[in-house]
Amino acid sequence: MNQQLALLRDIIARSKRIVFFGGAGVSTASGIPDFRSSSGLYSGEFHGLSPEMILSKSFFYLHPEIFFDFWRTYMLHPDAEPNAAHRFLFELEKQDKLRGIVTQNIDGLHKKAGNIRVYEIHGSVLENYCTECNASYPVETVLRSEGIPRCECGGVIRPNVVLYGEPLEKYVCIGAIREITNADTLIVAGTSLSVEPAASFIEHFRGRNLVVINREPTPADEKATLVIHDNVADVLGMV
Repeated sequence: MNQQLALLRDIIARSKRIVFFGGAGVSTASGIPDFRSSSGLYSGEFHGLSPEMILSKSFFYLHPEIFFDFWRTYMLHPDAEPNAAHRFLFELEKQDKLRGIVTQNIDGLHKKAGNIRVYEIHGSVLENYCTECNASYPVETVLRSEGIPRCECGGVIRPNVVLYGEPLEKYVCIGAIREITNADTLIVAGTSLSVEPAASFIEHFRGRNLVVINREPTPADEKATLVIHDNVADVLGMV
C-alpha cells in the first residue's frame, strides 16, 4: 500500500487536469449504504418489491405513496457529512488541479464539501420540484411531509433524480464527457462500473494516467496505470 500511495501522490503532483469519476463507494464512509454489495440497498426487498422496481419512473407514477415511503426510509440521509474522500477532492479543486467531479451519487455530499465543478449525472436528492408548476423545494419539504409530498398548487413534488427508465440529463452528460476527454489524469473510485450509460463515460478518456480505487475489481483495472483495491475514503485520506 505504501508504494501505491507514493505512486498516487506522484501522479497527482504531476497532473494539471484531474477528473474524478465516483460511485456509491465514495459515500459509504459517510454512513450511506452502497447499492450492489452483499449488504447494499439492492440486496433486500421492500413490501416484497425490489428497490430497482420501486425506483423506476413507472412505479413512481403508479404507486407514489410506496415510492415516497421507500425514499424517506432508505434514500434520504440528512445527517450524512462529507468524509475524507470528499474533503480531499475539495482541497484538490482549491489547488486548481481538479477540473471536475463526475458522480453517480445523488447524496449531494461533493457540493456540501465545497466543490463547485460537480457533474451529478443522476441528479441530487437535495433538489426537488413540482411536477405541475416546476416550483423548487428543498429536501426538508419531502422529509417533513407524510404520504405524497404536495406543492401549494396541488402537484406532486418529486426528487430531481434520474429514475430507472429515464434518460440522463443531456447537458450534464455533455459537460462530464468534455471534462473526461480533456483530463490528463482520471481517477475512477468507488464504482463497479456496472451501470450504463454512465460507466461508458470513461471510454472518452485519452489522458496519461488512469487510476482505479475500488474494493472489488472493475472492468477498467486492466487499462489502469494504478489500481488500489481498498476503501476510497481510507486511501484518499492518506494521500
